[in-house]
Amino acid sequence: MSLPSPLCVLLRRAGQEHLIEHAEQLSTTERATFLEQLQSIDWDLVAQLWRTRDVLTAVNAFEARSPRMLLRLPGNDAERTHWQAARATGEEALRAGRVAVVVVAGGQGTRLGISFPKGLLPIGALSQQTLFARFFDQLKARQHRHGVTIPYAIMTSPATHAETLQALEEQNCFGLDRDNVWPFCQGCMPAVDADTGRALLAGPGQLALSPDGHGGILAAMAKAGLLEKMKSRGIDMLFYHQIDNPTTVVADPALLGWHLQTHAEMSTKVVAKRSAEEKMGVAVDLNGATQIIEYSDLPGELAALTDDRGRLRFWAGSTAIHVFQRAFLERALLDKQALPFHIARKAVPFWTADAGVVTPPMPNAFKFERFIFDVMPWSKAALIVEADRTAEFNPVKNNTGADSLETSQAAMMALHRSWLRAAGATIADDVPIEISPLVALSAEDLQGRIAPGTVIAQPTWLTPETIAQFPWFRPAPRS
Repeated sequence: MSLPSPLCVLLRRAGQEHLIEHAEQLSTTERATFLEQLQSIDWDLVAQLWRTRDVLTAVNAFEARSPRMLLRLPGNDAERTHWQAARATGEEALRAGRVAVVVVAGGQGTRLGISFPKGLLPIGALSQQTLFARFFDQLKARQHRHGVTIPYAIMTSPATHAETLQALEEQNCFGLDRDNVWPFCQGCMPAVDADTGRALLAGPGQLALSPDGHGGILAAMAKAGLLEKMKSRGIDMLFYHQIDNPTTVVADPALLGWHLQTHAEMSTKVVAKRSAEEKMGVAVDLNGATQIIEYSDLPGELAALTDDRGRLRFWAGSTAIHVFQRAFLERALLDKQALPFHIARKAVPFWTADAGVVTPPMPNAFKFERFIFDVMPWSKAALIVEADRTAEFNPVKNNTGADSLETSQAAMMALHRSWLRAAGATIADDVPIEISPLVALSAEDLQGRIAPGTVIAQPTWLTPETIAQFPWFRPAPRS
């Protein structure tokens, strides 16, 4: 018998006898690696997902309504005062060391035409600073401002883990304390043949695996001991973001403050969708709970519904920026229904002994993944908070067109020009500008720091090292 007897029983019960036969054809070394892969998979779960594949993502979206707990952007002085109070509450929580940040960084960026982790993509048009470097600088600035250590947990995937670890080593964790940078790897699920449910092979002794989705973060964090680590350090809130949105306000005090003031267990930032067709999950109330419906589960006729002023009824597109109570995530881990699997039919290359690697022209397999936002209905209170799309949601998802590197860089430079203009400078729209988070995290940080009458006409990259070159830039006032 080439595989342990208990594993063989499990594979036969799951309808995966072909994997036992394949193992018998492998060398001792290949079989050892294959065995490790096989033992990492919950085959009973795979069998269950296959049996229930037709109902995995069933959502009665026609019962959806606009979220009840939804905070719009401030529109008058009274509302701005409330937002300032929320920001102060969030800053107090940061100073108290109650917050950790987690970033989902498992993407390789294949849609962008790159073969390395997306976090290593140069995002700065002038600086060529990577996404990772920019987010690490944000955390360094936030730590300095609030006099606190903010741990940074980084979820990788098997495809990006080694390169991410190498980059952290080479860049000395981008200037953060190594003890507070916590990389961990998400799990995987096998791709299965759409007609038979049999797990596909990527090569001899290699399952065709894919990451289990950003919803796999809970199991991965628990496996890495991070939830316990946070608990031991008095951290009760997690700020969650994804690696591909460089204008994310990391550990945003306003969002943290609203989360605390409303006693939410999960809070989510949303922005106005550009159109009914835009591929964004939307925040709704459904079956008595606030939740996010993935765009693929929202029928076109519902997505296109408008109110009496011609505005989209389901306008609140998810930015994948969340705040979670740690205790809520620990509770969700104990409930298998809190994070259901979704199914997607995909074209998955596979290997056979007869044909070698086959690249199918049409979808041939099912992939299974979880979405972290699916825990929202299980929270005792969920909050939706609107953000300014131009300032906070400019992701890099596509090689060209909307949400591309070009549009994201342009949006970030436009944002930084607006900060300088608000501080009194004059800048044309075609002048490239970049501002390091170590210089300013918002427009307010530049108030009083720009000499009156300043005209900026040359490409300008403001960092703590370069500001001395600009006679119009004043030192920060002493606190």
